[in-house]
Amino acid sequence: MPKQSREERLATAFVELADTLVGDFDIIAFLHTLADHCVDLLDVTAAGVMLATPQGDILDAAASDDRTRQLETDSIDWNEGPCLDCFHTGKPISGIPLVHPHARTHWPRFAHRAQELGFTSVAAAPLRLREQTIGALNLFRADPDPLEPAQLRLGQALADIATIGILQQRAVHEQAIVSGQLQAALDSRIVIEQAKGALAHIRGISVDDAFHQLRHYARHHRRRLTDVAREVMDGSTEVPLPAPEQ
Repeated sequence: MPKQSREERLATAFVELADTLVGDFDIIAFLHTLADHCVDLLDVTAAGVMLATPQGDILDAAASDDRTRQLETDSIDWNEGPCLDCFHTGKPISGIPLVHPHARTHWPRFAHRAQELGFTSVAAAPLRLREQTIGALNLFRADPDPLEPAQLRLGQALADIATIGILQQRAVHEQAIVSGQLQAALDSRIVIEQAKGALAHIRGISVDDAFHQLRHYARHHRRRLTDVAREVMDGSTEVPLPAPEQ
């Protein structure tokens, strides 16, 4: 099979990063795909991705190799590094040499450790859609020259399409949860109404009285009302008549 051109690989990257509406979507595998595409398409040595949880915690979600993953983990432990700054500001960080005073002043432990691992410069792009930032992409180079602006713009474009894909998948998932809850509520209401009607007919009482008996039985036995109603309908539970008032 002939090797794909860079244009073909770029098209493949955007298609894969946009394709999140699948039943077995795995966000960690997805972010590893983002990191791998960055290394393939950009003039970088390694890439890492940090992601914020809905609770606000920052995770080292993916990396193109193990040394980068460990560096990302250390960055979170130290609470310093370009990826964290990028996430908190929502703004990209252009390629900065790790010997630059800014890197040494703002990220002393990160810069030192990154150099020990063979990196010479770093850039970062936020995973951002309008005002919402959900993570950041770190781009590392081992060559002396920093990442060119055009390369950073492409890295930002890859981060943007990944962000859209993640948020789209989240929205669909949340909507599915809401829809499922609404459907479950509707199903429960139907079963309860059926049980009320059946009990009222059998005992010759009002529907309100039948509902009261169902609720009393469920509460007394610490059962879900829907479960009791369903068992009344299939005959596996018989709600006793209320005790006569004294």
